[in-house]
Amino acid sequence: MNVQSEASRNFSRRGFLGLTAAAAAVPLLAACGGGSSSSSSGGTIKFWDMPWATPAYNDAAKKITESYVPTGSNGKASYQIIQWNNFYQTFSSAIASKTGPAVSTGGGFQAFQFEQQGQIAYADNVIDAMKKNGQFDDFLPGVLEPFKSDKGYVAVPWQLDMRPLWYRKSLFDQAGAAVPTDWPSLLDAGKKLKSIGAVGFATGSGAGNNIGNHLMIMMMINNGGGVFTKDGELDVMNDRNVEATEFLLELVSNGVIDPAAVSYTTDNLDAQWKDKKKAAFGMYVLGLPQRVGDTSGDLLVASPMTGPHGDKATLAFPNNIMMYKNTPSQAASEAFLVYYMGQLKNLWQQKLMNALPVFKSITELPEFASDPNNVKIVKEYQPIAKTFAAQGTTLNANLAVLDGGQALNQFSQTILTGKTDAKTALTAFQSGLQSVLKK
Repeated sequence: MNVQSEASRNFSRRGFLGLTAAAAAVPLLAACGGGSSSSSSGGTIKFWDMPWATPAYNDAAKKITESYVPTGSNGKASYQIIQWNNFYQTFSSAIASKTGPAVSTGGGFQAFQFEQQGQIAYADNVIDAMKKNGQFDDFLPGVLEPFKSDKGYVAVPWQLDMRPLWYRKSLFDQAGAAVPTDWPSLLDAGKKLKSIGAVGFATGSGAGNNIGNHLMIMMMINNGGGVFTKDGELDVMNDRNVEATEFLLELVSNGVIDPAAVSYTTDNLDAQWKDKKKAAFGMYVLGLPQRVGDTSGDLLVASPMTGPHGDKATLAFPNNIMMYKNTPSQAASEAFLVYYMGQLKNLWQQKLMNALPVFKSITELPEFASDPNNVKIVKEYQPIAKTFAAQGTTLNANLAVLDGGQALNQFSQTILTGKTDAKTALTAFQSGLQSVLKK
């Protein structure tokens, strides 16, 4: 599978809305007022897409879009690439001036942010159509539910950005260590790996690198914790989060996590994984061997670890396709989206996607299933995957501020330096979130 573009690798595709963007964008939309669906028909459905992978991906997505043959009075579809740099402002300005798309991909929480502004068209009719044509039953377990709000489906998932655990077999063999299955064995293996100069839990939290942020949340949910309650209330200081943070600090104090990880960019982290003597174990993205150019079979997916209380979980970001109220025809937008979802398999057949598909049938394609790491991720990680909403399940706009804001990044860097205690760090994290989250 092809490696993602540098721009998309270094930019958070899920939680893109930092505090500056939030302050700038929300008044712009609020001043304009909510858009409304047009009852006219025959106009072109504008589909905006992001550079999710190499240019070949966008070429293929454009071909799928322009091959759409509408029925009845529905219009054709056009394709436009929107770059990740400043993309929220691009969408925000275009939507406010009613020159935006009818359908788009985008940041994982984008639909929920624009829903708050009355700009999103709910996808219930799309889901109903997918039930009739068999696509609905093809969804992997649990991928659709996070998008169901009290008012309807805010968007439709199309790919999953997973966070599995990886290990380099040769380093474990050299250190005489067993691949971790739980937290104590992670600490034990990490100490052995350190003795041969390897990194027992590779991560990074430098400029543009959010893997360290994701690791913090992953360890919390792997212990049955999470930043929010099941009802979406802030719950940073719960005992499971404290326990997870204390363990992370223990890994730091024992040198299992690289002391320099706090400054590592994605390029630094990629270099560690590429170096056959450095990164031995850690949480990273799907397709790691292809990403770092090492398909020797030495980089393998480990089974999920069991937390101290028997919990198993990993972090996932369900990227989605959303519809907007400002469209030539809502029925035409829905018809195009149903069509596009039915064509997704082409992207994986061409090995253009470095992400997990949302459809079982695509995971069974030989182009995907021929990689045993992919198969293991589908079998062992996808069923236990949780989102930033954990301990809850429903996505919302606050998650963008969590993932894209400064509170989580500051928390991660504080932990990776090791110059704190768990409750002090979590208290600061909670305070930082309370000051910016929507009440």
